[in-house]
Amino acid sequence: MFEEQLDAPLRAILPAIQRRILSKSRYFGIPTLKHPYDFWVYQEMLNEKKPDVIVEIGNFHGGSALALAHLCDLLGKGRVIAVDVTHAKVEPLALRHPRILFVQGDLVEVAPIVKAQIQPEEKVLIIEDSAHTYDLTLGILRAYNELIKPGDYFIIEDSICWHGLEEGPKPGSYEAIETFVQESGAFEIDRSREDFAITWNPKGYLKRVA
Repeated sequence: MFEEQLDAPLRAILPAIQRRILSKSRYFGIPTLKHPYDFWVYQEMLNEKKPDVIVEIGNFHGGSALALAHLCDLLGKGRVIAVDVTHAKVEPLALRHPRILFVQGDLVEVAPIVKAQIQPEEKVLIIEDSAHTYDLTLGILRAYNELIKPGDYFIIEDSICWHGLEEGPKPGSYEAIETFVQESGAFEIDRSREDFAITWNPKGYLKRVA
């Protein structure tokens, strides 16, 4: 129980949160592997930035794509481009939402297809939630970053792997973030977006500054 764990170290708490996310987390009944703190930050960012397009890379059952589309409904603007190697597991409720366009294929190779759906003047937010390997994450950052305008964000998820949780690829997305920020020079790591203290995306909120 919560009140009996107040002295437990954070390192012991994080795996318990991860087990809950992986086993029970649902959005409108759809399995959705998102930490609720980070998704709360996403809705704050959507209200603040009001992007025209949200590109979500890695969709699983489509729960988070649907949640993002619902936020666009509430804002009265925006659409979601959902990108994954396959959408075989995406549930019908997400597939039917009119604000979501599904693009399937190699995540780096389909970047030109995604870019063709976006007008030059449109504001874009990207959320990357694919396999979290170093090479793939870095490839996605390199392939899609030009869509982001100064002041807007490219979010890399699950950089907590081996930087809070002892699981996932190693090296992974955390190391890819560091490599990309150093080589790009156009993005900074915005740690102010991590102010719930617990995040599944440490160093993962990348803001374009140039």
